[in-house]
Amino acid sequence: MNKEKDGGLHASIMIQQIIRNAICIFLCILSLIPFWIMIVNATRTSVDIQSSFSLIPSHYLMENWQKLLYQASQNVPLWRYMVNSLIIAGGSTVLSVYFSTMTAYGVTAYKFRGASFAWAFIMAIMMIPVQVSSIGFFRFMYQIGWGNNYMPLIIPAIAAPATVFFMRQYMISALPLEILDSARIDGSGEFRTFNTIAVPLMKPAIATQCIFAFIGSWNNFYTPSMLLTSQAKMTLPMFVQQMRGERFRSDHGIIYVGLVVTIMPIFIVYFLLSKYIIAGVALGGVKE
Repeated sequence: MNKEKDGGLHASIMIQQIIRNAICIFLCILSLIPFWIMIVNATRTSVDIQSSFSLIPSHYLMENWQKLLYQASQNVPLWRYMVNSLIIAGGSTVLSVYFSTMTAYGVTAYKFRGASFAWAFIMAIMMIPVQVSSIGFFRFMYQIGWGNNYMPLIIPAIAAPATVFFMRQYMISALPLEILDSARIDGSGEFRTFNTIAVPLMKPAIATQCIFAFIGSWNNFYTPSMLLTSQAKMTLPMFVQQMRGERFRSDHGIIYVGLVVTIMPIFIVYFLLSKYIIAGVALGGVKE
């Protein structure tokens, strides 16, 4: 009886595993379909894209790529748009993640009067949409002479309440305060303790937030479109949006190639940082 019961239980577990794996595979395929359609359309002509739907790549990728380079070169080379986006996304990501980690460290590692109010204030700021303050922000940037400049797109990234929230939640479970006390007893300064002890322990969370911050800044179209007026300073998403204007509306193949070029750096950043996320998950699984 016990053998039959164990066999039935084993079969039930196997069925549940098969169902879970099938659901995961289905959801994975479902999430990849839009990217695959975009890549396929980048290899097709504009006429084919408008007339039919296909999941099979065509052979017009290089032709669309050459057209994209030609259209971009009419004003600014394509690589310039990519460099502009990289400067903004890279700078804002570094400032956002580093100073958000430092803020979360201060709220978590130090017990001071007003800590609860400071945390509540940070959470309250997180609830305010960007669009609410966009007009005032736009006018203020031009009043201080930062119009058509990268600074308004990089410096304000220091204040990232959502990143602070994520970092603090991770620190509560992954940052032993005893290690910080030991470092202070050994004579380590506060900045040295933060940079040499806290930051390495926070690598999985930092990698995760770097991915989110980079994607958000790289894909940001709203704020750069308000502040950047010079063609030479436009970002890659602004250029792709420009291609959807009256002049290029008929050639969807070029637009899809531009979209593929836009998402490639995002994939590169993700694959470079994903190993730290996996390492952090594995570390959390064996932690006592």
